[in-house]
Order: sequence, then structure tokens, then C-alpha cells
Amino acid sequence: MNDSGAHPRKVHLAEQQVAVVRERVRMDALTDFFGRAFGTVMAAAQQQGVALAGPPFALYRGKPGESVDVEAGFPVAGNFTAADGVAGGTLPEADAFEALHTGPYDTLENTYNAVLGRMQAEGLTPGDIMWEYYLSDPETEPDPAKWQTRVIWPVA
Repeated sequence: MNDSGAHPRKVHLAEQQVAVVRERVRMDALTDFFGRAFGTVMAAAQQQGVALAGPPFALYRGKPGESVDVEAGFPVAGNFTAADGVAGGTLPEADAFEALHTGPYDTLENTYNAVLGRMQAEGLTPGDIMWEYYLSDPETEPDPAKWQTRVIWPVA
């Protein structure tokens, strides 16, 4: 069943300051990496008195294979100074397609395929980075069918 509710739409995104942990991670170790990265970023931001400015996200560089170059963290308000393995950075200003994925993470591929299809239908080339905002906290919403993930895929 492919009804994740994804209706990709074109958006223009402003640059966003972020604090992240970046590593090359095996696909089967992503969940552990995210837990560690989000916790590390929250602690480092708190230590610097930098406010989190949005939900946790993960940015992927290139097409995932057995492992993927990924950074995970939070948008922040203000400047973050690199510390404790956490780097400051930005999500780029970009023309992109976004879609809201509802359901477990292992069906995200359906939403990415919908976004890719929409991009190709408009004659556009997908960029080599993409990111996901995790709008649901599995700790407070135990039902994966209700999880929401905002998928962002910039145009090249």
C-alpha cells in the first residue's frame, strides 16, 4: 500500500543555521547514530546557550548505499561554535521539493520516489543532498503509522 499522503510541492527555502554531528554511517546503524547525534547536539547547544529552532533533522550527501554520509542535528537560533564533535553549519538557501511522509521510516523511499517523479516530470534535476525533519518523537508517539517526516530535496 503506497498511501503515505506525499504530495510533493515546490518550495523556496531560506538558509538555516544548524548544529550537527557528521559521520559516514552504515544504513543499519542509522537509528543508533541519530539517537547519539541528537543527544550530543542538544547537550552542546545547551552548553553554549544556543536555542534549538526546529525539529531534529538528518541531511544525506549522495545516494545511500551500504553506508551514507549523513549529518544529524537541529536548526539553531544564533551562532553555534564547533565543540564536542558537533559542528556549526547551514542548510542552504534552495529551490526544493518537499513532501510530508506519514508512516514508518522504512517506507520513506516511497515518498522520495514521489518527490523524484515530480521533479523529473517538471524537467528538473535532483540535487545531491536531501534532508528530513523528524516531526514525531517515537518516545511520545509509539505508533510508527502516525510518524511524520518532512522530506526536503533541493533541485540541482
